[in-house]
Amino acid sequence: MLGIVAARVRSDLAIPAAIAQGLSIYLLAAIGLKGGWRLREAGFSGEIALQLAAAVALGLAIAVIAFLLLDRLSRLTRFDRAALAAHYGSVSVVTFVTAAEFLTRQGVAYEGQLVAMMALMEAPAIMVAIWLARRDSVDAGHEITHLFTSGSVVILLGALLVGILSGSDGHAQTGAFFIDPFAGLLTLFLLEMGLKAGARLGDFKGMGWGLAAFAIYMPLIGASLGIVVGAAVGLSHGGTTLLAVLAASASYIAAPAAVRQSIPEANPSYYGTLPLALTFPFNVTLGIPLYFELSRLLT
Repeated sequence: MLGIVAARVRSDLAIPAAIAQGLSIYLLAAIGLKGGWRLREAGFSGEIALQLAAAVALGLAIAVIAFLLLDRLSRLTRFDRAALAAHYGSVSVVTFVTAAEFLTRQGVAYEGQLVAMMALMEAPAIMVAIWLARRDSVDAGHEITHLFTSGSVVILLGALLVGILSGSDGHAQTGAFFIDPFAGLLTLFLLEMGLKAGARLGDFKGMGWGLAAFAIYMPLIGASLGIVVGAAVGLSHGGTTLLAVLAASASYIAAPAAVRQSIPEANPSYYGTLPLALTFPFNVTLGIPLYFELSRLLT
């Protein structure tokens, strides 16, 4: 909220791009390592494999649902709908990290495989959205292959693997760096995200209430599906909360880069504004505690 207010009053407050990138790398590495350490303790099982598959299916389903719901907004082209579907079907790592820290403060545990589920949910929805936009084109497959080497996917899965391999020894040697300062560095990163969100609020002129409403009710639909799926595949209260957060979130890092390259016909004022300026603040202020309580009721 401080970042949003600072941007709206035209303060010269800014987080240098290099520092913001460093914070992002730290947060991704930390959440990946912690997930790997937890997964090493829990071991791998058929139930975990089912949960990973369910996460992928959930992301794909949300992308298709978003694409269909946006069909009633006549101002949007097929490319605009596909671009927004890619963002809402994919996930926000920062929202996930914030929710994980929220659970830690509440003393609620969650399964280590949630980090792997997050990493697996990032790309498939973008892929299906590209296909929806370019299903008549022969270039769709070529564009999709680039998603597997995106920085966020590489560092998340890489850190997860490092955490699994290093186990308790790795935790003992690096835990003080990746656990203790985590909340403070997350605070700075949220400030930077608030500055970006505040700068985007002016772009809502001319969009109409239909799109603004979509940025709020789509997370609620996604979270509801996430809670049902999480409970169905045997996740705990904390794990179900995090899956709901993933399903409710919208990507503003991986998806914009992919859409810019693969669906250049889409209007960036739509997909560049809604996830960051409306959905992200809604989720981190009201959404996370709401999904937490709803998950408690079902699990």
